[in-house]
Amino acid sequence: MAAALFSPSAVLSTAAVASAPLPSKPHLVRLRSDHPKPLSTALAAAATAALLLSTTTPPPSFADPTFSLYYGTAASAANYGGYGGNADKKATAEYTYEVPEGWKERLVSKVEKGTNGTDSEFYNPKKRSEREYLTFLSGFRALAPVDAVLSNLALSDVDLQDQIATADEVRSQERKDDNGQLYYAYEIDGTGAHSLISVTCARNKLYAHFVTAPNLNWSRDQDMLRRLHDSFKTVDLSTTSSSSSPSS
Repeated sequence: MAAALFSPSAVLSTAAVASAPLPSKPHLVRLRSDHPKPLSTALAAAATAALLLSTTTPPPSFADPTFSLYYGTAASAANYGGYGGNADKKATAEYTYEVPEGWKERLVSKVEKGTNGTDSEFYNPKKRSEREYLTFLSGFRALAPVDAVLSNLALSDVDLQDQIATADEVRSQERKDDNGQLYYAYEIDGTGAHSLISVTCARNKLYAHFVTAPNLNWSRDQDMLRRLHDSFKTVDLSTTSSSSSPSS
């Protein structure tokens, strides 16, 4: 075997091999043939690890903005735009929801507030049709059946009517918060837009929070939009009273 291993460099006779056995050389040959394997394996593993780190570690995402909490007062149209203008909104808030950093607030007109109850609205300036807004109606002590509530909301919202009429699917569910307050949640998968709606009753008012976006934006931003939807809640009267204090 030793003759076969070293025959490429010189032709050795059988006598030479027999008289001068070189036990160390086969040992050296084994080292030369075995040692590169773990070295190359280690190099390959290191390269693979570096590749995995570069491909699996996500870059910072501009689609994960910071959020601020909006405090809405749901003031009537008669008191809108003047009454209590210097009051602390947080102290008089009736509901809250999150707004992504960079979104703009649209000024709601007094006429719009009086006709369809829109109280607040924010939109993405880069995609104006991606927005969230809240409407409220007075004189409601409790929620009607879940299907009836959505139909009544659509009566004063033409865009919502069209979206429901052409929707591929409309889903609804009921949930209760930690205080036992009932909320209806709707998801409308329309042909051109996707909407999430949360509805509840408190303070003898019905509050409806809308999050809507074109389907293209929905598929890209739905995690953020669902967060906005889940963030809506009314403010507990007892919490407001206990947390408010005279300004210094």
